[in-house]
Amino acid sequence: MTGDSIPTSDRPPVVVITGPTASGKSGLALLLAEAVGGVVINADSMQVYRELAVLTARPGAEALTRAPHRLYGVLPGSERCSAGRWRKMALEEIAACHAAGQVPLVVGGTGLYLRALERGLAKVPEIAPEIRQAARARHRDLGGAVFHAELAVRDPVMAARLSPGDSQRLIRAWEVVEATGRSLAAWQAEEGAEPPAPYRFLRITCQPPREELYAACNARFAAMAEGGALEEVRALLALALDPSLPIMKALGVPELAAHLAGEFTLDQAVFRAQQATRNYAKRQMTWLRTQGAKDRSGEAIQIAQYLESLEPKIFTIIRHFLLTG
Repeated sequence: MTGDSIPTSDRPPVVVITGPTASGKSGLALLLAEAVGGVVINADSMQVYRELAVLTARPGAEALTRAPHRLYGVLPGSERCSAGRWRKMALEEIAACHAAGQVPLVVGGTGLYLRALERGLAKVPEIAPEIRQAARARHRDLGGAVFHAELAVRDPVMAARLSPGDSQRLIRAWEVVEATGRSLAAWQAEEGAEPPAPYRFLRITCQPPREELYAACNARFAAMAEGGALEEVRALLALALDPSLPIMKALGVPELAAHLAGEFTLDQAVFRAQQATRNYAKRQMTWLRTQGAKDRSGEAIQIAQYLESLEPKIFTIIRHFLLTG
């Protein structure tokens, strides 16, 4: 029986809280977890790695004592966490929540992960090892900017979604169009190779006004720089990991690494990292307006600006969602 064949009333509920970085997702999730007996399940592609607790704004000790949190810091940075791998872990955690009578609150801004959870995985054919190797070699030889420009000629749809610094996804898009002659976007638009998760989803989107969000991005990274982020990056570099690994591209890592190498002052590195964070938030907002709306498989509410005065309304909506099917 596929997820689509299960009556809605028989599907257990899952609350998804998404939004761009620094939009207040984690704070809202914590309040909801306390209010409804929930478990916060991470859906951020960088917060799965254990080495960057400060730089990825992972929930701290106080949050962990107030509500259970899952899939935070569960993998070493030496590994790659794909959407498929995360989906498997998330489905296990969601099933455990329901078995324990708890409410799963899936929280994060990684659109590809949420798409995989709600809609299933795209039916992309296996890519031959030699094509994978050629894609990595070409990226290494050309550099991110030129490689991105080359992808834009072959697959303008995926190139428009990705930044030149997103090496993992750029390489993936290149190898798929090389191997299949089709854009990864076209494959992802088809029915999933695995069925959608058999749950009812309520998606809450935190999307503050752009200027307020950018100010929050700037303030948060400045606080990170003063709160141990530099030491985290120094320790990460000491591991001598493959520079193509996702953790090495985390927001702030390239800039703070450049400072440690003597290329920038700390103030310059922080400024550049703040700019990169704002650009990332902008891409997330674009996804939420376009692709995110298409991906949604259940009910949805949007919060233009999260305020404490909205809590009663939000809690009422969620309690109604949990009690109805």
